[in-house]
Amino acid sequence: MSQHARNLSRRDVLRAAAAVAAAGTLSACGKKDEDQGADGVVTLDLWHGQVDLGKAAIDSLITAFNQSHPKIKVVGGGGGVTADSMLQKVTAGLAAGSYPDIAYIFGSDLASLTKSPKVADLTGQLKIDDYWPAAKDAVSVKEKVRAAPALLDSLCVVYNKKLFAAAGVAAPKAGWTWDDFVAAAKQLTNPAKGIFGTGWPGVGDEDTVWRIWPMIWDLGGDVVSGDGKKVGFDSVGTKALETLDRLRSDKSLYVDPKPGSEQLYQVFLGGRMGMVATGPWQLPELKDNGLEYGVVPLPSYSGKPMTISGPDTWTIFDNGKAKVKAATEFVTWLADPAQDIQWDVKGGSLPITKATAELPQWKKHSTETNGLEVFVTALDTAKVRPTISTYPQISEHMGQAIAAVLLGKQSPADALKQAVDQCNQVLAVPN
Repeated sequence: MSQHARNLSRRDVLRAAAAVAAAGTLSACGKKDEDQGADGVVTLDLWHGQVDLGKAAIDSLITAFNQSHPKIKVVGGGGGVTADSMLQKVTAGLAAGSYPDIAYIFGSDLASLTKSPKVADLTGQLKIDDYWPAAKDAVSVKEKVRAAPALLDSLCVVYNKKLFAAAGVAAPKAGWTWDDFVAAAKQLTNPAKGIFGTGWPGVGDEDTVWRIWPMIWDLGGDVVSGDGKKVGFDSVGTKALETLDRLRSDKSLYVDPKPGSEQLYQVFLGGRMGMVATGPWQLPELKDNGLEYGVVPLPSYSGKPMTISGPDTWTIFDNGKAKVKAATEFVTWLADPAQDIQWDVKGGSLPITKATAELPQWKKHSTETNGLEVFVTALDTAKVRPTISTYPQISEHMGQAIAAVLLGKQSPADALKQAVDQCNQVLAVPN
């Protein structure tokens, strides 16, 4: 999954991004160009970083591809790390001149990685218009296609039906507002029973930050301005932070003090939290825990639907023309509905294309998984974070502002001003 349960610190991401830029010149020669074997077979090294069900799903697809494409052999060793650590692994490989042909890269890391000349340009090579708009935007950097979508998600609100009923609170519906959300959280909170209305990651990492952007977009703002020279949330960010501050002052908010948001979700799974913003990756665990839950779109200020998607990517590296061509054929094959449906159902992604979403197999899966269709419908209005190399720094400063408000250390206005000033300094440097 994209940014869910990421364990990278912002310092790690920034350090990796800087290393990518340095690696650009070091890896100019790359690996020795051994495009094809003597038998004409092109061997591709895939670092997928998947575990458990995700690994089983991609391994099965690799086997099927190799059987149907005798001139290409994909070796899915995984890279020896999980997806959470893939950026550092790939960055180190670029610096050493030993890197994969394909790697699973988080969408928010793609722009930084493209500073390396070894990231292949796939413009004109993929059926890009078949993707959901969010997936298309996530793989586009400076109007060029720099990767293929690997996983797609969206953010919605999952709520505990029993807690809503016990508190006498009406179940939320599409079109609800942030005022409705705050009011419901307050009514759901029961300190005597250790029940919180809702929760938010509080360490200032990307999991803290990406949840704020739908609020910013709905208010008419953006992460950066149209010309990219300053932030786009300076006039609306205070209102978004004020909403978090209301939840904090009402004492209806559980602030997760650890990276990864695992504690937050455990509180919800344990029946001690009324509602939480999360993605489709959470649904299997909810089902396994026997929790009676419902799913609704995110609230908004306008009453109109707005959410965020955090797609992950299959990023191709240039180890010779034959390898790039073969790798492009593989990721194109993965996105075909016949394969995409297998990855989605077994690996936990939403359909990469609308064509997959129309397959009977997906519709059956969606019907059998409570709330899944809400996440798919949300893709119609989902936006993605900007694919710019300075995003990790913007995220770091915004994360500090959000954490300061959540912990009551700064007022929303003061926290925002500091973040705006810091981010504008970052954006003032030509990139």
